[in-house]
Amino acid sequence: MAEAIGEAARLMTTGGDARLLLDPASGLNRYHSAPRPRDIVAYASSTANDISAAAYAEAERVLAELGGTLSPEGYRDRLEALRRRLRRAYALSDAVEIVFAPSGTDLEYVALACVADRAAGGTHNILLGADEVGSGCIHSAHGRHFAESTALGVATEAGRPVPGLGGPRVEMIDVPVRDSEGRARPSPDIAAAVDAAVAAAARGDRHAVVHVVHGSKTGLILPLPDDLDGLRASHGAAASFVVDACQARITPAAIADYLARDAIVFVTGSKFMGGPPFSGFALVPACYRKAAAPLAEGLAAIFRRSEWPQGWPGAERLDASANLGLLLRLEASIFELERFRRLPDEAVTRVILAFHHAVREEIVERTPARRVAPYAGGERDAANAHPIEMRTLSTLDLTGLGGGAARFEDATRWHKALLGHGVRLGQPVKCVPLAGGGWGATLRIGLSMGQIVERAALDAAALSEAFARDMAKVREALLAVAG
Repeated sequence: MAEAIGEAARLMTTGGDARLLLDPASGLNRYHSAPRPRDIVAYASSTANDISAAAYAEAERVLAELGGTLSPEGYRDRLEALRRRLRRAYALSDAVEIVFAPSGTDLEYVALACVADRAAGGTHNILLGADEVGSGCIHSAHGRHFAESTALGVATEAGRPVPGLGGPRVEMIDVPVRDSEGRARPSPDIAAAVDAAVAAAARGDRHAVVHVVHGSKTGLILPLPDDLDGLRASHGAAASFVVDACQARITPAAIADYLARDAIVFVTGSKFMGGPPFSGFALVPACYRKAAAPLAEGLAAIFRRSEWPQGWPGAERLDASANLGLLLRLEASIFELERFRRLPDEAVTRVILAFHHAVREEIVERTPARRVAPYAGGERDAANAHPIEMRTLSTLDLTGLGGGAARFEDATRWHKALLGHGVRLGQPVKCVPLAGGGWGATLRIGLSMGQIVERAALDAAALSEAFARDMAKVREALLAVAG
């Protein structure tokens, strides 16, 4: 029987789609996490976190301050305050617009809305690595509903076009980021495929939206900045760029570089940031607002008015109500971001390297598990130059466990079975192809901002011991569930 949860935890399961809902028996959502602190060895920031005790206390504080209710005006004012806090945390200009969303999947609608009516033939959305950015994004990037209901409680049907946004005017293709052997494709190869897709879109009088991945499910960054600049120079106004940084493993400097290239940046609060599932925000360069068409009528079933910047064209057709659940999730996430940003860079680096070392020493060197490379062959130097935050995630190839040739389906079963051993990891991802077809077993180990903050207070010996102890428990649990 699931334990009773507090009012803040209950509210944080509202104002979104079915992924937020808790199973009555376990008290957990479909990702085996919950919006309340738990005593468990959790390294699941690549999928969904359990909220930290500190962030949960912050959510309770905000709820008490609100008196348990939230008016439309109060929602507007709170979101404006969060916009100011995000600008400070990421050192953003006031000219950067911020759109809030119930989840990272909903952020795809923001990009489509920002470029609507740019070309007579519609929009050509170029997704990178659909298997590495989230299954629901395939629908939302196509301008379609991805769930059975929206954050406003409107019943929908997955795959049905969002009125005025989806339909035949939106095409979508997926450019794979790994080859048939599971190796990351080189950035120039990705850029060449995107270049051809943008050119094809132009011939059909469609505006291209090119996705860049900055921290995929397995930690890839593609295409690299030089190749991105080449695409921008080649296609000019015929293409817009969107950076999927939903994992939030991105620095203010990297965000600034993307925004300077007129790219929209997607971030979520529920991955590396460490907040509870689900929340998201898009950082939008000012040029998009200036050229924006009025928001599509179907977005009134997905967004509330205050979630878009005041005065955005067509925002007046959105509902003026409040979403207390989303607000609490955002408050918890941005609380984690702010306390992480207060850490000195050397403290962050020290914790991340200790984590990375413990994964290698306790798991990779003592089991058949192997790390999946988060870079293409020959690009290791470029990967080593990536921000240190990219080392907060390790994808483990577990095909050698359980007698060998373990499959993706085995990893899905292990992911749930690990709970019985007091361990939570990130979900498996399809990135290790098997010789006979199908996908091999993988799981992911990832730090969160909150964990880094908490471990930063430890001295070198205690830090090493803490991570070694956790990774030993993960190792023992993996070997137990794999038989």
